[in-house]
Amino acid sequence: MLLFTCQALAELAVLYPVNGAFYSYVVRFVDPSWGFAIGWDYAISWLTILPFELTAASITIQYWRTDINQGVWITVFLVVLSVIQIFGVRGYGEVEFILSMIKIVACAGFIILGIVINVGGVGDQGYLGAKYWHDPGAFKNGFNGFAGVFVIAAFAFGGTELVGLAAAESANPRKAIPQATKQVFWRIFFFYVVNLFIVGLIVPSNEPRLMGSSGADTKASPFVLAIEDAGIRVLPSIFNAVITIAVISVANSCTFGSTRTMQALSERGMAPKFLAYVDKAGRPLWCIVIQIAFGLLAFIAEAADGRLVFQWLLAISGLSYFFVWGSICLTHIRFRYAWSYQGYSLDQIPYKPTLGVWGSCIGLFLNIICLMATFYSALYPDPNATPNADYFFKQYLAAPIVLALYIGWKIKSRDWRLYIPVHELDLMTGARLHVPGEDDEAVIVKTWKNWPYRAFRALF
Repeated sequence: MLLFTCQALAELAVLYPVNGAFYSYVVRFVDPSWGFAIGWDYAISWLTILPFELTAASITIQYWRTDINQGVWITVFLVVLSVIQIFGVRGYGEVEFILSMIKIVACAGFIILGIVINVGGVGDQGYLGAKYWHDPGAFKNGFNGFAGVFVIAAFAFGGTELVGLAAAESANPRKAIPQATKQVFWRIFFFYVVNLFIVGLIVPSNEPRLMGSSGADTKASPFVLAIEDAGIRVLPSIFNAVITIAVISVANSCTFGSTRTMQALSERGMAPKFLAYVDKAGRPLWCIVIQIAFGLLAFIAEAADGRLVFQWLLAISGLSYFFVWGSICLTHIRFRYAWSYQGYSLDQIPYKPTLGVWGSCIGLFLNIICLMATFYSALYPDPNATPNADYFFKQYLAAPIVLALYIGWKIKSRDWRLYIPVHELDLMTGARLHVPGEDDEAVIVKTWKNWPYRAFRALF
């Protein structure tokens, strides 16, 4: 789903490297009201994620020091993020590059260590194999439990679409965006699927130290627990430090994703005018101020009911990504239809995904399935559960927020059309059409013999 979504976004971002990326495309090719709803929902999601990540980062420090107040570390991390913003998109990119290298090394190392632990090469647990998949068993609570993971997974995958937001500030979108997009498949497979599969093999799902975890307490992280259970010294602290770095990385992404979206909303008259201000260095200063101000909500963690507040803040963010990703796929489908309807050739598009518009159809379908499954899981989290309003809205709060934003802009704009008619879509403004001979690669004749090579080139 993410692979097709990012490929669709890449085609649009290379052809239209505009500020606001997917939000601007939704407004332009689908409907302004839906674009308004998706844009603000996305911005609000990142605004509310920042205080959670600051709190999570401060909790990771308690793995070593419990005598220092959490607020001290929240302040330190917030100051660090503020300093990064001084350097604009370049600062964001350089910091992410360094943090990503650390995460890549850690993930690769854990995969190797996890295999060694599983076969009994270290520790006194012996050979594990697929033991925990049979006892206590995989896929707890059947389909209900499986569907209940979707929101959590969406929260973890959030940020994959940031490659589109960077298009307007990229020196060469034609080259950089497709290259980054082609790596999505391998990033997802290697760093998510393989790592979590190995964790499932070496840590049982009914491990008592996992129960009641807020998701921010790394003492309950399955990665750290797996290393501790293997009897390895020092390494748990090292991996805990990596988790701290990963959390800071997400917080850094928050400041980039929300500020660029709010600035684009303001430029289109869908947010207060002062948010459109950009200084000479290309930094949306007032948007950055608002994002940093939201970071102050992290100090709520000091309150007795702080955990409850964060549960509601996170309820806004997880489900939002399904609306964003689905809207990207829908926008690409509408764009391709309009492109053909108005008589333009696909040869004029600089970058085209492997499966074209069919990939976006699959991506849209899967996003809808995820929304439906999450709705069912929010009503029935386990087979014997009964609907509970409090639990339902903690899982599905983003949906009524998106609906309220959509209807609100419909009322304000008094544009009651469900979508913009295809003949009215402006396809040429800001378009960077493909020029023959410009960055052209040799045309590869499609044969059965060279399909492995073509598959490799499509992904890398």
